[in-house]
Amino acid sequence: MNPTVFVVDDDEASREGVALLLETEGHRVSRFPDAESFLATHDAEATGCLVLDQRMPGMSGTDMQAELVRRGSRMPIIFLSAFGDVPTTARAMRAGAVDFLTKPVDGRLLVERVRACLEAAESERRLAAACARQRNGAALLTGREREVLSMAISGASNKTIAEALGISARTVEVHRSRVFLKLGVRSLVELHTQAESLGLTLRELLDLPAPPGPA
Repeated sequence: MNPTVFVVDDDEASREGVALLLETEGHRVSRFPDAESFLATHDAEATGCLVLDQRMPGMSGTDMQAELVRRGSRMPIIFLSAFGDVPTTARAMRAGAVDFLTKPVDGRLLVERVRACLEAAESERRLAAACARQRNGAALLTGREREVLSMAISGASNKTIAEALGISARTVEVHRSRVFLKLGVRSLVELHTQAESLGLTLRELLDLPAPPGPA
């Protein structure tokens, strides 16, 4: 799904000016005159960012932000307002807004902020997709394969794993091969590299429980 910049502003001149500026920069833009019309049609699976006015008839920008948070949305928000005050700005930023810009906005600054938002949103989407792929693969592991993987992650050798589980070292090798096949990797090193690139431990990435502590 192509990312979209959603411009929500009751001031038609401001809304169209921002939308045209961003379209000129090659962005896909969708316009809304108020928070209610955006929320009524918003697709939770949509990707992109919001350029959101603060003061609007009906629901304000920060109220709309709160509703999106309640719905579980993680779409980045850039606020625009001619009436920005410190408490409102602080409230919006605490709730996760990326920026709070004052109207009339500097076009170059807005373009930079939107580009940064879309890049960050795409990185987060890729992270979520990579985690989902690995966890889906981990869900296919049998109980014995999970035991072997958990012990291998802890640094146990095939011989140690075999002795602990009462199976042969060859059987451990077979289980490890099946684990790697299901996870789409060739080795534990590759799996560790994937986890590190995502800023996670292997157990977090694969949703594996921590090994039991000493009795």
